[in-house]
Amino acid sequence: MEKTERRFEELGGRVASAWEGLRPTTRRAVERALQTASGSHGASSAAYDARSEMELSRLLEALDERAREAGALEALSAEQSRELVRVADACALVLRTGARSAEAFAQLLERALRAKDYARVDVLADTIASRLAPGEVCELARHEDPAVRAIAHESLAQKPPGVLVELLGDPVDAEVAREALVIQADEYDSEEARWIVSTLERVEDAEDEGE
Repeated sequence: MEKTERRFEELGGRVASAWEGLRPTTRRAVERALQTASGSHGASSAAYDARSEMELSRLLEALDERAREAGALEALSAEQSRELVRVADACALVLRTGARSAEAFAQLLERALRAKDYARVDVLADTIASRLAPGEVCELARHEDPAVRAIAHESLAQKPPGVLVELLGDPVDAEVAREALVIQADEYDSEEARWIVSTLERVEDAEDEGE
């Protein structure tokens, strides 16, 4: 434990502060990932922990910010720079195995896109489709980064039309859900989606005529 504490202290004040803010369960998850020689970390079997996700997200943000600062200022030795990257990658992997929020996946996607790690982007896209609730994917589809939005829209377009219809009743998610239905109708040639979009248009036309 003392060795781990020193490792984070050497990586900078904000990183050390974020590490100190982790609960023991979150720390152990990161330590297990760091101790795995292959760099792999099996899918988490623990129940979803929103607080742990937030802690990991904060730590990863501090690590990545430190890496950008250190790169610009050459403030770390080559060994420390490698360690910073290793710790950040381990943290990202732990976050990916348990995250359930749009915010966490946006952070992971932006990180992979900055690194031009398109294989990791594909993995994250697949994970979004299987893990995030439709409403969370809609939130991701409203992200400021066009690349993140595109990934989220593609994920929504893979959902059954019935799932998207349920989102049409939500005043926030309805527009995104409708865009996904249009993609299904136009690009995937889904007859069901085409019928839903056509019905929506007829209803809107009737409402406009009644005004």
